[in-house]
Amino acid sequence: LLPALDSGGVERGTLAIARALVAAGHASVVLSRGGRLVDQLQHEGSRHIALDLGHKSPATFFKYRALRTLFEAERFDIVHARSRLPAWVAWLAWRGMPANARPHFVTTVHGMHSVSRYSAIMCAGERVIAVSDTVRAYLRSHYPPTRWPRLTDDRITVIPRGIDPTEFPSDYRPSDEWLARFHGNFPQIGARKVLTLAGRLTRLKGHHDFITLVARLVADGLDVVGLIVGGEDPKRPGYAKEIRERVQAEGLGERIVFTGHRSDVREIYAISDCVLSLSSTPESFGRTVLE
Repeated sequence: LLPALDSGGVERGTLAIARALVAAGHASVVLSRGGRLVDQLQHEGSRHIALDLGHKSPATFFKYRALRTLFEAERFDIVHARSRLPAWVAWLAWRGMPANARPHFVTTVHGMHSVSRYSAIMCAGERVIAVSDTVRAYLRSHYPPTRWPRLTDDRITVIPRGIDPTEFPSDYRPSDEWLARFHGNFPQIGARKVLTLAGRLTRLKGHHDFITLVARLVADGLDVVGLIVGGEDPKRPGYAKEIRERVQAEGLGERIVFTGHRSDVREIYAISDCVLSLSSTPESFGRTVLE
């Protein structure tokens, strides 16, 4: 269960696990409100159930009744919650079932959420997956076994996130057709040195630092172009507007390109002279660096 299947590390990880489950002969079902990755999910053999459990409203909690009915009808072996609000709804549905009829309840903690009762639900799984040693240390520090949900070390399993190396081979070179199409879509690139910052348009990714960097290089006479690769966060449209307006205000419209969400980041990395990671706060796992 997760809010949506549009873009991002949680979503990509969901597809990877679903693909592996199918390959191992299991039935894989993903529940979300939908998104651009649903077609790929279904093509790779999983089933998708459309239900919005990510809308931050008190009414969302009451969907636990419908979810409990679904759990009873489908008789899932494992329910795996990968985000806080879906985890709350799933836990309410799960808790109300007879103990001998419940699926197993698993959560994955993908990031260092604010420490609160709301975030504590991610520690309520019978097993809690941490995506890095950093996340495990964070959980052990902030959610001691002396208070709910009484997270003990034996319930935490570190399963490091990663990437498929065959998708990002060393020395990869894009096709001539891709190069022609990409340069046609973004003629500002030309023969300039290419700097790339990949990630959704959220404040922690360091876009303002990236703009400052490109501005300084241009002022120093370097012929560079900056690519901001990533879609807007639908929950934070104001931030995307803010950084776009800053680019225009500083006269960098021809030097900083917003590509939007892309499914060809491998090719974009390959044509980049420098790929940056500028996150302003510690991340649980920096996928871009490894890619």
